[in-house]
Amino acid sequence: MEDCCDFIQWLGADLSIKILMCLDNPTDLVRAGAVSSSWRQFVIMNGLSKQLCIRMFPEVANIANVIELNDEIEPLQNRYETPTGRLCFERENRVFAFLARGLTSFMRKDCMLEAVVASSTDNYPQEGIHNTLEPGDRVDQRACYWSSQGAVDPTVPETLAYKLTSNLCVITEIHIHPFQAYFQFGFPIYSAKAVRFRLGHLKPAYEFETEIKDKPLSALRFISENVVWTYTSPSFPMAQESRLQKFKLPEPALCIGGYLQIELLGRVQKQEMDAKYYICVCHVRAVGRPLSPAFDVDITDPSGKCTLKHYPDAEYCCSPTKSEGESSGSPSRFRSFTASIRGWEQMIRNTLLGGGAVVGHDDDSDEDDIVGMV
Repeated sequence: MEDCCDFIQWLGADLSIKILMCLDNPTDLVRAGAVSSSWRQFVIMNGLSKQLCIRMFPEVANIANVIELNDEIEPLQNRYETPTGRLCFERENRVFAFLARGLTSFMRKDCMLEAVVASSTDNYPQEGIHNTLEPGDRVDQRACYWSSQGAVDPTVPETLAYKLTSNLCVITEIHIHPFQAYFQFGFPIYSAKAVRFRLGHLKPAYEFETEIKDKPLSALRFISENVVWTYTSPSFPMAQESRLQKFKLPEPALCIGGYLQIELLGRVQKQEMDAKYYICVCHVRAVGRPLSPAFDVDITDPSGKCTLKHYPDAEYCCSPTKSEGESSGSPSRFRSFTASIRGWEQMIRNTLLGGGAVVGHDDDSDEDDIVGMV
């Protein structure tokens, strides 16, 4: 009986790539690379892990190079025919395999790190943007909110800029709570008519300077001149209601660079005492998944080209904190999550480093269910 034919050799490279790129789960792609040494080399040489990441998030195409902590191989040496080049290809495939796992393993958490600047503030700093990081509308028995300056024209927009917890974040929702002035007659709610969101990065070689943080005009000018917005959401209508309103993006968005801008479009509430329109917000959240501390990026080009940095010895991308709706008495979910991550790491290292395959069950399996195969 004739031996079975390797379909990669039989179909050729182009068609084989199309077939393997039909795999949606990064685990399946790693397992495909564990079938044989020739399949492993095929996955590595054709950069299939990176192609999978790009298919999930096109922004990944801006990653020009990858490096690892204590990695002595120069990322620009990528000739596959040389030993150094082969190691570069293996390293790149390994890093993108970890990144693919990080992009698809999801636990919801607030990704907001700090407030940067608002386009205007009525009474600074008492009504500054920093108040929007507080979960409620009162702190120490005082009102806690951001307020725009008043405008006669209700179409005048406002913007709020924030720094996210990581230079690599997958954002799925933005939550905004308009402020209700409980100390004014009629308890007016100063919401916007609509909202829109932008994600982006600083231009290369620029850093947000601490000394301008408390200078709104300088900070606003810095953001305007030095942040490149790479993603813009559609606009969402906002209800004139005092509640946390959740705006879900059409698709999860990968923010490379860690900056978020909220555009508040139009005004609906006029203040009785001066007959001007205001927008007031008491709380903002950016919900998603930060990929730090295992990953970071350095922007190398104004167009957004960047170097992806991977820290293999860092803690897992998502720390075991409670997600929304998670009760404190159910730790098994987090134990299963960290177990599956450990199994995934073992699978990638064994498979992509040539040490054999490790096959795991579903993502919610326990660590003991992950078994090694010679």
